[in-house]
Amino acid sequence: MLARTLVGFTAVIGTAAGSLAGATAGFAASDQVHKPVVAVRAAAPSAVVNLGLNTTQAKGFQRWLAANWQYTDSIDGQLGPNSWKAEQRHLKAYWNYTGAIDGIVGGGTVSALQRFLKNNGWGYTGPIDGVAGSGTQAAFATFANWCVANY
Repeated sequence: MLARTLVGFTAVIGTAAGSLAGATAGFAASDQVHKPVVAVRAAAPSAVVNLGLNTTQAKGFQRWLAANWQYTDSIDGQLGPNSWKAEQRHLKAYWNYTGAIDGIVGGGTVSALQRFLKNNGWGYTGPIDGVAGSGTQAAFATFANWCVANY
């Protein structure tokens, strides 16, 4: 009888502990669901956007930006906001970019980049749609390869 009572008591304790563990995991999971998304958006402007370029190509592009568009940050092959601000200066001067010089690679930046790549023979033949698809990326890589060879 004592053995049966102990087994029953142990089962009740184990079930209660499992319920508490489940409740704790449930609370932890619900805490994850309610975290603000704002933190992700705040980090977005500092993101690297290489648009398909490898590190060597991106370094060549940065050297071209440094030589021509007041890029003064490191030549590290990571196209962050300062690289894109310099490119936006280029695009604003010649390729109908009308947005802010903010280093964010949005549709306006990509559209102006597409105009540059299309009108200068870098191989872009698609629409000026602000979408950095495979055609835009391939033409950008062709231009970046030229930058590597010349800067």
